[in-house]
Amino acid sequence: MIEIGQRVAVSVPGSTGNVGPGYDSLGLALGHYDDLAVTVTDGGLEFELHGEGSGTVPRTAEHLVVRAMRATLRAAGVDRLPGLRLEATNRIPHGRGMGSSASAVVAGVLAANALLPADRALDARQLLQVAAAMEGHPDNVAPSLYGGLVISWSEDSGYRSAPVAVHEEIVPVVAIPDYEVPTRLARSLLPASVPHHDASVNAGRTALLVEAMTRSPELLLPATEDRLHQPYRASAMGPSARLMDALRRRGLPAMISGAGPTVLVLAHGADRAAEAEASVAELVVDDDGAAPVSWRVLRLRVDGQGAKLKRHPQQIQG
Repeated sequence: MIEIGQRVAVSVPGSTGNVGPGYDSLGLALGHYDDLAVTVTDGGLEFELHGEGSGTVPRTAEHLVVRAMRATLRAAGVDRLPGLRLEATNRIPHGRGMGSSASAVVAGVLAANALLPADRALDARQLLQVAAAMEGHPDNVAPSLYGGLVISWSEDSGYRSAPVAVHEEIVPVVAIPDYEVPTRLARSLLPASVPHHDASVNAGRTALLVEAMTRSPELLLPATEDRLHQPYRASAMGPSARLMDALRRRGLPAMISGAGPTVLVLAHGADRAAEAEASVAELVVDDDGAAPVSWRVLRLRVDGQGAKLKRHPQQIQG
């Protein structure tokens, strides 16, 4: 069914979850990519890994891409994982709230599906179910799959997502610190319940954010206010929380990217993006935190297409 010599390549964008007030429901695709090529071999697993996390991720069947491939094949009724050679170049930093695990899952899901015969391949909604089930929620995998801003929710029948085109003048600027915050830790800091008023504020801001992201970028500052998750997580990422607050005081729509600790600014146009970059450079020097933090600042773009898959002609084994 899956023949030796088949080869596929996929490029997957990173993502930011939550997007301010849209906790576990909004995600945005970021133009920062992990690339993967998979070749079917006659046995075993081989790895050639480069870039972010390449020295720490497992080179075994526990590698997240391999796990995602196995889950996809099982969903298609294929129990046996073939021999595979994985070649990966990772640019999305790990443990920083930019969707590195979601990118790996999406890469594995799409690569495995592309290796299947057409009559066994999963459709788009089935692929979302497999990827979201592995992540535990769809708000990162959905934008990596589809691109743009994606609204996600769950029903009795599974996960659903609706991609939305983003205003062309919105420019993401990320400030990536040199420390990590595990997603599990960030989630553990959230309370079991929140005040009704805070929930009401977030509902209004989330609705406003969709308008700001699609038609009215001048509303991004009020639209990115959050009371559900960022205040409770601040203790785990003090430098990031201080930077976010300082940027917002300057009128820049800053937020914690995903579960953190990267700080994301959604700038309205190139001039505001440059202002965000300059402000980060100035503010991190003045930060009064106990330990110095090194920051990497990147001006990105919103990826509007999602993961890109390329099938290669089957190679004949000599």
